[in-house]
Amino acid sequence: MAQVLEFKLPDLGEGLTEAEIVRWLVQVGDVVAVDQPVVEVETAKAMVEVPCPYGGVVTARFGEEGEELPVGAPLLTVAVGAPADGGPGLPEGGTGASAGPGTGAGSPAPGSGAGKGSAEGSGNVLVGYGTGAPPARRRRVRPNALTPAAPGTSGASANGTSGAAGSSHGGSRSAASPAPGRVAAPAAPVTAAAPAPAGSAPGEGPVPVISPLVRRLARENGLDLRELHGSGPDGLILRADVEYALRAAAGRTQAPQPAAAPAAPPAPQPSAAPARPSSAPTGGVRVPLKGVRGAVADKLSRSRREIPDATCWVDADATELMRARAAMNAAGGPKISLLALLARICTAALARYPELNSFVDTEAREVVQLDHVHLGFAAQTERGLVVPVVRDAHARDAESLTAEFARLTEDARAGRLTPAELTGGTFTLNNYGVFGVDGSTPIVNHPEAAMLGVGRIIPKPWVHEGELAVRQVVQLSLTFDHRVCDGGTAGGFLRYVADCVEQPAVLLRTL
Repeated sequence: MAQVLEFKLPDLGEGLTEAEIVRWLVQVGDVVAVDQPVVEVETAKAMVEVPCPYGGVVTARFGEEGEELPVGAPLLTVAVGAPADGGPGLPEGGTGASAGPGTGAGSPAPGSGAGKGSAEGSGNVLVGYGTGAPPARRRRVRPNALTPAAPGTSGASANGTSGAAGSSHGGSRSAASPAPGRVAAPAAPVTAAAPAPAGSAPGEGPVPVISPLVRRLARENGLDLRELHGSGPDGLILRADVEYALRAAAGRTQAPQPAAAPAAPPAPQPSAAPARPSSAPTGGVRVPLKGVRGAVADKLSRSRREIPDATCWVDADATELMRARAAMNAAGGPKISLLALLARICTAALARYPELNSFVDTEAREVVQLDHVHLGFAAQTERGLVVPVVRDAHARDAESLTAEFARLTEDARAGRLTPAELTGGTFTLNNYGVFGVDGSTPIVNHPEAAMLGVGRIIPKPWVHEGELAVRQVVQLSLTFDHRVCDGGTAGGFLRYVADCVEQPAVLLRTL
C-alpha cells in the first residue's frame, strides 16, 4: 500500500512563526515531483514558494488562500510509492505497517522489506526539512482504535504485528499491537479530518482539528475535543469553538445548584447601569497589523523600547558630489547611482568610527563592534517598507554597489527577497529625500546602532568661498544608540560624511 505522507509548513527561518497562503500551485489529485513548489506563502519578510520534499499524488490540501497558518501546521498530504508485495495489506514478513510522521522520505515503512514502498528523499531546500529521513518517533497508544480480540484465540508476539490507529491533522498518530490472535487491518490513507458522525461515542474517529494552537488551548484547559462540533468547513474545530466551549463550561461550573423545594419568586433586580461610552472612536476602517506591516510595527516598537537614541544633523553643500557623479557617468560604462556614492561614503566613515557599526548584547552587557559592514537601505514597496541588506558593502566599489542596490530594489518591489536578504544588517542608510522632504529623525533599525538619513538635494542660497551663491544643499541626519558612543563620536562621524559630500576628493585618502 502506498504511504501517505503529511507535509507541514516548514520553519522558514529568522524566527518566523506563521505564513499566509497567497496561492496554491497544485490541486488535489495532481502528481508532484520531489522539491516541486506546491504553494506560495507570504511571511513578515517576503513571499516565497514552498517546495514539497515528497514525490507522489496530492491527496489533500489544508488552508485556503488568504489564510494564515502557524509553522508546523499541515499543508498537504502526498500518497507516495506503490503497493507492496506479499498479499493485501501485509508486506513481506507478515507485518502490517502504517506510514506516519515517523516515516520520512527515503525510508521504507516499518516492517516492510527494504526498498519496497519507500519514498524518494528531498534536497535541503528550506530550513527544517529535506534530505534524508527524520528520526522515528514513538507513537502514543489509543486502545479504542484497535480491533477487539476474538475470544479463545492464541496470543501473538507484539514484534510480529502492529496495528495502525486513526490519526488527526496537527496531532500524533497512534499505533499499538493488536489484541492477541488478531492481525490489525492495514492503515488507510491519511485524508482530511472529518467530524465524527452523529451518535458516535466520544473517542471514535479522528478529531477535525488542523491548528496546533487549538489543540494546545484545549489540552491546557482539560477540554476533550471529541465532544465538540466544529463551525468550520466540514466540521473543522476552530479556536472560537474551543473558547466558546470553555466559556460555557465556566458558566456551568459557577451556576448555583437547584433548590430541593420550590423557592419564592426572586425579587426584581434593579436595571443594570448603562455602559460607559468608550473613548475610542467608532466606525472607520480597521487594517490588521500583519505581514510586512506587522513586522515593521513590532520592530519599530522594540527599537523605541530598548534603544536610547539621539539624533544630530547638519546641512551640507552637495554641489561637488553631484558634479563628480556626472563626470563618472560621462566617462562611459555603467551609470553610478547617488545612493552608491553615499554608501561608499558611509563605509569609509564607519572605518574611522567603528563604534557605530556595532550592536549591544544586553545579556552580556557588552558592545559588540563588527569587522564587516552589511549595509541596509530603506526601500518603499507596495507591500510596505522593507530594508534589503547589501552584504560586505565595505569591500565593494561604487559600480558594484550600484548594481546590488538595483537588484535588491527590483526584487523588493516584486516580493522576491529572501529572509537572508532582509536580515543581518549592521548599519542602515535611509534616503528619504526621494519623498520630497528635507529632514527626518530616523528610528534605529534594531539591533543596529545607527542610521544615516539623507534628505532631498535642492538649490539653496549658500555662502561659498566668501560669497553668496546658489548651491545644491542636502540635510544629513544621524540617529544613534547613545549606549555605544557619546555625542563626540556621532558628531565626528556625521562631520566626516558631510566633508566627503562637500569635497569628494576626501575619499581618495581611503581608496
